[in-house]
Amino acid sequence: MLTAFHGQALETNNRIVMAPMTRSRTSQPGDIPNEMMAEYYRQRASAGLIITEGAPVSAIARGYSMTPGIYTPEQLQGWKKITQAVHQQGGKIFVQLWHVGRRSHANIAGSQPLAPSAISIPDQVFGPLAEGGFGMVATQQPKAMTEAEIKATTADFVQAAQNAIDAGFDGVEVHAAHGYLFDTFLRLESNQRQDQYGGNQENRMRFLLETLQALCEAIGAGKVSVRLSPYVNEGFAGEDPEIVPLTLALLEKLQPMNLAYVHFSENISRYSVVPVAFRRQVRSVYSNPIMVAGKLTRQTAQSLLDKKYADFVAFGTPFVTNPDLVARFTHDWPLAEFDADARLTLYGGGEQGYIDYPAYEV
Repeated sequence: MLTAFHGQALETNNRIVMAPMTRSRTSQPGDIPNEMMAEYYRQRASAGLIITEGAPVSAIARGYSMTPGIYTPEQLQGWKKITQAVHQQGGKIFVQLWHVGRRSHANIAGSQPLAPSAISIPDQVFGPLAEGGFGMVATQQPKAMTEAEIKATTADFVQAAQNAIDAGFDGVEVHAAHGYLFDTFLRLESNQRQDQYGGNQENRMRFLLETLQALCEAIGAGKVSVRLSPYVNEGFAGEDPEIVPLTLALLEKLQPMNLAYVHFSENISRYSVVPVAFRRQVRSVYSNPIMVAGKLTRQTAQSLLDKKYADFVAFGTPFVTNPDLVARFTHDWPLAEFDADARLTLYGGGEQGYIDYPAYEV
């Protein structure tokens, strides 16, 4: 984990990545990244790479209140503080580009949520409550996207990626996992379209592939990555019998793009254990950088690297309570546990549970 990575475009000081985590601590109004967020990321800049919390690419892309957008001038100014703070510490940082799709409500997104098909499932997101304040609210019935809306969404991602580079980011990660917009296009349960974006596997991959190709053309393939979660069923009623073979077919199409990395999210929410056979199948069709995240320990992470199943290993909640996680791994210092108190302050609040976790004292 502690060895440097030298890829075609991305180079990092180590292979330990800070995984993206929703934190909902922006300045209001406007969902603007702020100084407190800059300090949070600065403290954790020893990671080989930081991937930010999801940043909606447009107003309609939002699904959780107080998450930082990347589509207004004010938001970009806020992000610049963050990228500068990380770079001053010698770190690298990608922004995760986000469209939540049907996992939203008009009171958050400003209009009816978008999806491949007008299909909803019981779900809740963080938004404004009728009685005032914020809390968990039921998602709303989505509308099926027109082809014009699909093209416009790809354009939103391209603009967001260009905004990210202008704000100083080293690259972008497209969130195509966890039941959000792109994931719902990939899966049979949520995509019942009859046009070129639905039906067979190639059609269901089309929207994501078109968007990734557009991003590669706009900012360079070495600055583009994607997150997938074929073994996570979050946001869906059941398991998809085709999502694993579709993912392998998708990787074959991604191989010649030479993306910065493909990021697999695992072992969260409702999930199936990833079999070793899948890791081998991935490597048989995809030789470019792979990242894996999902309740990894130091030992399981190192095993993935040793077996060449991954080139990067990403940690989420361990980075919350251990801003100096890389140093703790380096020196074999004990980790501060992510306990019930940490969970209470994970998704919102002030400095407590955000930037007040101390580094290890020798």
